[in-house]
Amino acid sequence: MTLDKDESKIKPPTTFKEQVELFKGRKLHVEDSEFAEKTLQRINYYRLTAYGLTLKNPYNKDEYRNGASFNKLLSLYDFDRRLRLLLLGVLETIEIAVRTHISYETAHELGPIGYRDKDHFLDATFHQASLNELDLLIDKSRKSELFVKHHFEKYEGVFPIWAAIEVASFGFISKFYRNLKLDLKRNIAKTYYDVPYIYLESWLQTLSNVRNVCAHYGRIYNKHLTFKPRLFKEDSKYFNNKHIYGAIYIMVRLLTKREGSRFIMDLDALISEYEEHIDFSHIGFPVNWKEILGKYNSEKII
Repeated sequence: MTLDKDESKIKPPTTFKEQVELFKGRKLHVEDSEFAEKTLQRINYYRLTAYGLTLKNPYNKDEYRNGASFNKLLSLYDFDRRLRLLLLGVLETIEIAVRTHISYETAHELGPIGYRDKDHFLDATFHQASLNELDLLIDKSRKSELFVKHHFEKYEGVFPIWAAIEVASFGFISKFYRNLKLDLKRNIAKTYYDVPYIYLESWLQTLSNVRNVCAHYGRIYNKHLTFKPRLFKEDSKYFNNKHIYGAIYIMVRLLTKREGSRFIMDLDALISEYEEHIDFSHIGFPVNWKEILGKYNSEKII
């Protein structure tokens, strides 16, 4: 063990009051020291400083630029937190719909337990690993979910796809879809989303990751997407797929017209509230972001 040696490289812990002084020492304007200290008692200094990266002096990264303040830093944090909450609600709607579409088409095409047959999938090894993961999830849910208990008692633990998929994560669903045979993938993508399957594959991977980031309180503001969504050529003329706007755009494409309209309205209200504090380049929003989302949503039939 080299714990003592390793500890010598780590900065000593600071008090909440000292953390406020650190901000001041780095030329961040602190409007109210007492308020700042109370804030730091509830929000980790290390977490909060991540939102100040865009407020740093470009010529001296150890200092904040002129005009940067604690209240502005906190506004960026609050915006990011509220954006995550908004996205989580919309992602729930999308995930439940995708579960329904995949389980319905799989059941009717392959039969209730056809999902357990490797011949219906592209990669047999990946399929077996997926089954192992799913069986583990089912077993873990045995005591907490009544429908799981019911299937063990009445059907000796045999789960049709429409029941099994209810214990699966968004990430599992994304991987399950990717491994389906091409005809079934094409049918699901075309029937419910009117896009080629390669786009839906990419979009589900992107959104499952965004969902995990949001659920674990990760930062969205000034972050690149881990899995960048595939965009149509005409879309990529107006925005890139690096930031959260790319994910928001594909979310609108996966929603119904009514769901999309509501999402755009809620997003517009949030953006309007924080518009003076946020930098649109750090979330990938083009100048005409609302027009782009609204145009696609207005073209939907339902």
